Amino acid sequence: MSTATVPAARRTKRTSWGSVLSTFGILLIVIYCLAPFYWMIVSSLRPDTEIFDNSWWPKHPSLENYQAVFSSTNNFTQGLINSLIVSVIVTVVALAIATFASYALARLDFRGKGFLLVIVLATSMFPLVAIIVPLLKNFSAWGWINTYQAMVIPDLSFSLPLAVWNLTSFFRQMPQELEQSAMVDGCTPGQAFRKVILPLAAPGIFTTAIIIFIGAWNEFLVAVTMINDPTMQPATVLLSKFTGASQFNTPFGSQMAAGVIMTLPLVVMVLLFQRRIVAGLAAGGVKQ
Repeated sequence: MSTATVPAARRTKRTSWGSVLSTFGILLIVIYCLAPFYWMIVSSLRPDTEIFDNSWWPKHPSLENYQAVFSSTNNFTQGLINSLIVSVIVTVVALAIATFASYALARLDFRGKGFLLVIVLATSMFPLVAIIVPLLKNFSAWGWINTYQAMVIPDLSFSLPLAVWNLTSFFRQMPQELEQSAMVDGCTPGQAFRKVILPLAAPGIFTTAIIIFIGAWNEFLVAVTMINDPTMQPATVLLSKFTGASQFNTPFGSQMAAGVIMTLPLVVMVLLFQRRIVAGLAAGGVKQ
């Protein structure tokens, strides 16, 4: 065997071992992330008599917990509708405002732009607990308790900074020659933005929309503070108020079933649009 063959064989062996270790590490991360969700599914299929059983699969699988979730006393179907309404409104409004704001911040040069971006980022860092009491006082005075705007506006105050920051970074990566070429061909600045920039920015906008939707869907503190009408409460609040047959009986199975129902739309959405999400994250991180 020649001396040149030995280093090549060693490099091949190192590469194979590195590939095995990388695959093993990724597999461990996947198991760590999915194990709680798997246990939630298994617990949701256990009858009450087996709820504390530690087996990997229920001995007598049952859908009684899912039937209990959608019973008329829980209003969970209405809670899912409320969560969907709030999440969609927050996502659409946040994207509509953030798209124009972030494009202006990325393309226009004006005094104080860096400071403005810092303020936008700092706004999202305020702890919600610190401002929930002033919000409750104002909303009570305005008669907004038990209304959708009482949930939408606080959610927007945290979704907008995130959306503006993400999309500003994304628009900065897009060369200005795109708009210039479109205007040379006869487009106005508005037409260049609408016909050229927006289609190219779709992956970044779509990724930001997914992040905003997930945040609004999982929001709990604002809803439980502002909404006390069961018909207006989102699913997250209703889930926390599930009760058993008595005060000493906690319906773990029904809570797990409700958790599965709330998580499935997000899992399906991410699986269906994973390519767009990855494309948006990658496009925003590559310098043009």
